[in-house]
Amino acid sequence: MLALLVEDVTLLKQRQVTAHVRFRGGATTTLTLPRPLTAWELRATSPETRQQMNALLDEYTDAQVAAILNERGLRTGAGEAFDAGRVQWVRFSARLTSLKERLLAAGMLTGTQIAAQLGVRRTTIGRWRREGRLEARICNEMGQWLYAPGQPRPSDHSAPRDTAALGAQDISRAGGAV
Repeated sequence: MLALLVEDVTLLKQRQVTAHVRFRGGATTTLTLPRPLTAWELRATSPETRQQMNALLDEYTDAQVAAILNERGLRTGAGEAFDAGRVQWVRFSARLTSLKERLLAAGMLTGTQIAAQLGVRRTTIGRWRREGRLEARICNEMGQWLYAPGQPRPSDHSAPRDTAALGAQDISRAGGAV
């Protein structure tokens, strides 16, 4: 039935979809519709959520960011709750840097670097960190720590810092990994 009415249809797919319809009697009409979203666009995490994630990554690990986003009631583009893996995927796809990358860019040192700087083994660095003699910060869920640059070498006779006064960021869940 439609073939009796319509002579031809021309579709132009650009930023919008435009359909030019020419009817048998000579009349024409043009329809313009927004382009349908692709599958990945339909499932993409919202820009507002990515923006909040980027701000949180200045201070928190992927798992901590996931917990905060979930507390705020935010979800992935697929409507799922966040976990460390989903935060990592959004970071990768949106080209956001991790807490570790940000701390390294700010000048923090790895365990190997601080050990070389202070002339001791990495095991000594880990012990000094646990005793509160070095300023350190955990930077991911794998138990990796980063150390403030320019710290003086603790003497073997110096008393450990009061570990109760250390912040929550200095508590290792990785069993003392350096």
